Amino acid sequence: MLARLRERGRTRRARAAEPMTLVAHLAELRYRVIVAMVAVAAGGVLGFLLYEPVLELLQEPYCEIREDCSFLVTNPVDSFSLRLRISAYIGLLVASPVVFWQLWRFVTPGLYEREKKYAVPFVASSIVLFVVGGLLALWTIPRALEFFVDVGGGADLVDAKYALKEYLSLVTFMMLAFGIGFEFPVILVFLEVAGVLHWRQLAGWWRYAILLIFVIDAVITPSQDPISLLALGIPMCVLYAVAILIGRVVQRNRPAP
Repeated sequence: MLARLRERGRTRRARAAEPMTLVAHLAELRYRVIVAMVAVAAGGVLGFLLYEPVLELLQEPYCEIREDCSFLVTNPVDSFSLRLRISAYIGLLVASPVVFWQLWRFVTPGLYEREKKYAVPFVASSIVLFVVGGLLALWTIPRALEFFVDVGGGADLVDAKYALKEYLSLVTFMMLAFGIGFEFPVILVFLEVAGVLHWRQLAGWWRYAILLIFVIDAVITPSQDPISLLALGIPMCVLYAVAILIGRVVQRNRPAP
């Protein structure tokens, strides 16, 4: 079995060194997608087992604004369906190293040898930034909840008792939005490494980029409150500048377009 896997690996590396046809690209894409899906499924099983401690972690923002932070469940099937959904999110997070690695390996044949060395930094930075974005969302949520209570009339008039389904939907979508938003500089650096963009172009577009960042943040942030908008928009602007600096280092010896 091991010998067969090694032989397949040698065959795949040999094919990667040759120009690939459209059929070969599709076969390679199918292989990468299957590997990623298997990794996500395995992570989902782990997520199903870790549901309760993860739920306690997601409940902490709610407990910061209310002493009795137990949830309301009005539908008998909500608890099970939400457990499946959260398990899928955990599975995607756990499998993210495999997913990003498969994505990188799929585009690697189109890159030069000096560009392939960025594989590990690409995967590592994608995971770290996604996790940092999710943690920032978790830190922002109590402030957003307090904002909603204050706008609604204050704690004296509003008894903020949340249903499990709506609360978890808000928290998970917020964490996904922040995590995906923090992947923005990774995409820019990847395009710079691949030669699609030049750092001088990004530097020239900074005014439009800031406007576009806040417009996109307003669309993808599910809570739509100004605190979450600033908490996501300001770091993305900073990361945009970081992507320019990294591109300047990577493209030091390349002519500007």
